[in-house]
Amino acid sequence: MAETVVLRVKMSCQGCVGAVKRVLEKMEGVESFDINLDEQKVIVKGSVKSEEVLKTVSKSGKNTELWTEEGAKEKTAA
Repeated sequence: MAETVVLRVKMSCQGCVGAVKRVLEKMEGVESFDINLDEQKVIVKGSVKSEEVLKTVSKSGKNTELWTEEGAKEKTAA
């Protein structure tokens, strides 16, 4: 089942975008992703879980968290 995971990732330049891109390209289950430097937003689609994507993108060395609206939904659902 395809999931969409939205993250807020602290990125300041194209080098940061490249680092995030490299870890996502290696991640199993990722079908596509979109990295928006201006919005500090990364959208990942595929057979992935939000916790796994968060952990993988954090390996790029960038400050990473679930996008605010997503985080609020998960907290109220728990």
